[in-house]
Amino acid sequence: MYERMALQIRGFAEVALAAKLDPFALAESINVRVLYLGDLIGLSESSRASLDVTDGWSGGATQALEDGSHIVILNQRHSSGRQAATLMEEICHILFGHKPSKISAEQTGGRSYSFNVEDEAYSVGAAALVPYQSLKSFLISGASVRKIANHFGVTTSLVVYRAKGTGLGKFLT
Repeated sequence: MYERMALQIRGFAEVALAAKLDPFALAESINVRVLYLGDLIGLSESSRASLDVTDGWSGGATQALEDGSHIVILNQRHSSGRQAATLMEEICHILFGHKPSKISAEQTGGRSYSFNVEDEAYSVGAAALVPYQSLKSFLISGASVRKIANHFGVTTSLVVYRAKGTGLGKFLT
């Protein structure tokens, strides 16, 4: 199911199966504006300090604004590959109509969380960025995880996640 949804997203974006999907271009085409944490004005210093770390918060999307658009805020400290995965996940949340989690000091981790919702958005986003058939072709040909990651503009961790999650882990070198 996730693979089929991912192929629909790639089809909408008019990106060939073996080509790199640019989530920033996709965001622009669906009226999603991308900002970085550093772009936010009026954010308290304590909030900024807790979010603006390399190994922490990745990003989030707003609810639909009055004009129907959305804003996705990304952590600029993360690598471009990680930003691509985060943006693609947030785009999927928007496309699927997922309700944004609620931020609350009473919640574990500071926000509400639905594993199924997060899994769907991340898995479809990852599949859109690294399609099964292309990944299989790369792996069977002996391409390294790093080469595949560079080709699709993602992290090596995402390539390994996709390979293991699709049963292609046996081809990892």
